[in-house]
Amino acid sequence: MKLTIKIVLSGFLGCVVLTSADNLYPIDGYELTGIRRLKRLELIMAGELKEGKPISGAQKSISDIKLNLLGAKGDSLEALPATDAKFQKSVNALFPNLDESYSLALLDITPGRPMRYASRKENLQYQPGSVGKIAVATGFFAELSKIYPDSFDQRRALLRDRSVRAGKWAMYDEHTVPIFDLETRKQVKRTVVETDVFSLYEWLDHMLSVSNNGAASVCWREAVLMRVFGKDYPTLTEEQADEYFRTTPKSQLSEIANSVVNDPLRALGITTDEWRLGAFFTKGAGSFIPGKGGSIGTPSGLMKYLVAMERGQVVDSASSLEIKRMLYMTDRRIRYAAAPQLATAAVYFKSGSLYSCKQEEGYQCGKYIGNVNNYMNSVAIVEHTDGTTYLVVLMSNVLKKNSASDHAALASSIDRICKLK
Repeated sequence: MKLTIKIVLSGFLGCVVLTSADNLYPIDGYELTGIRRLKRLELIMAGELKEGKPISGAQKSISDIKLNLLGAKGDSLEALPATDAKFQKSVNALFPNLDESYSLALLDITPGRPMRYASRKENLQYQPGSVGKIAVATGFFAELSKIYPDSFDQRRALLRDRSVRAGKWAMYDEHTVPIFDLETRKQVKRTVVETDVFSLYEWLDHMLSVSNNGAASVCWREAVLMRVFGKDYPTLTEEQADEYFRTTPKSQLSEIANSVVNDPLRALGITTDEWRLGAFFTKGAGSFIPGKGGSIGTPSGLMKYLVAMERGQVVDSASSLEIKRMLYMTDRRIRYAAAPQLATAAVYFKSGSLYSCKQEEGYQCGKYIGNVNNYMNSVAIVEHTDGTTYLVVLMSNVLKKNSASDHAALASSIDRICKLK
C-alpha cells in the first residue's frame, strides 16, 4: 500500500509501503499546532459537529500524555532486560498454530511491579514498510533541534507557521489525506497534488496519521534542507531549495539523506542491522535523491526505539513527547490496534506493510496477500486505565494471506498476558 503528499521543495523515491489508518494527534491540539483536522475533532467533542466521537481510549488530552520511563524509572534500561521466564512461556504459547514468519518483542512496564520482557525471533529482519516513517520523524526533529537548540517553543512555532508545497516529491500516492475547511466546517479526503501547501506540522501529521507516502517524502526532504541550510532554513525559499537539489550531485544527496534519518537511530544504540531506512517513499522523491542501503527492521531494534522514546532520549525529552503525541491514535484503529480489548486503552501506534507478487498458477495477486513478500508490521504502546502499560513490536511475513485479523487476535492475547500478574 502506498502514500503521497506535497511541499515547498521536491521529493524522493521510496518503498511501496502501507500503514495504519488514522493515528491522530491529541484532539485538543489545534491551538498549539494549527493542524486543521484537529479543529474538526475538537468541534465533534464539543457537540458542534454532529459526527461520531472517537472511542474512549482515543479521547486523551495533550496534558494526559506522558513519557513512562523518565528519570529513575528508565535508568535500568540502557539495554533491553533479560527474558522473564514465566512471561516468555506465556508468549511462546501464542504461536503453536501460526506461521513461523512471526516475530515479537514485548516489554511490560506497568507501574508498581517488576518489568517483564519476552521475545520471539526478535533479531529477524523484515522490510519495515511505513513503520520507517517514525525514523523520518526522528530525523526531522533531530535537525529541527539544531536550528533552535534551546527552545522547543521556537521549534513548535516553525512547525506551525512554515508552510511548504508538495511539488513532485509527493507524487504519487493513491491514498487520501483529510483537509478540513475552518470556515465551512467541511472535511474532504483526497489524494495530494503537486500544488498542495501544508504547514510542517500538517505534513508530519499526514505522514504519521494516515501514513501518506508523499507526506513522508516531503518531511524527509525538509529534514535534509534543515541539515544543509541550518539557521537559514526558516527563511529558505522554494526556489533556493530547488536550486540546491538541481545542482548537488545525487550521490552526495543520498549520503546526506541517509545520514539524516539513520544517524539519530545509531545515537540510540540501534545498529544498522536492527533498523535502517534506505529510500524515499515516493517515486517522485526518488527522482531527486536515489535510495541507499535498503530498509531493514527488527523487533529488537524497534523495541529499543520505543524504550528510548519513553525515556525521553529520542533527540530530547520534548521531542520524544511530541513524537509520542503524534503517534496517539484517536480515530479508526486497524490491524494490531483493532483488537476490541484495546478500545478503552490509549494506543500509540504505527503500522506498515509491503507486499510483492509473481506469477503463480492458481494464484491472483492482491493487496496484503503477496506471494513473494507479504510484510505486515506494527509497533504500539498500550496504556490501560487500570495502569497496565506495555510496549510491543509485532512483525510478520506470511505469504498469500492478509494477516490483519491474526495481528488483532494476537493483540488480544498479548493484552491478556500483560494483565496477568
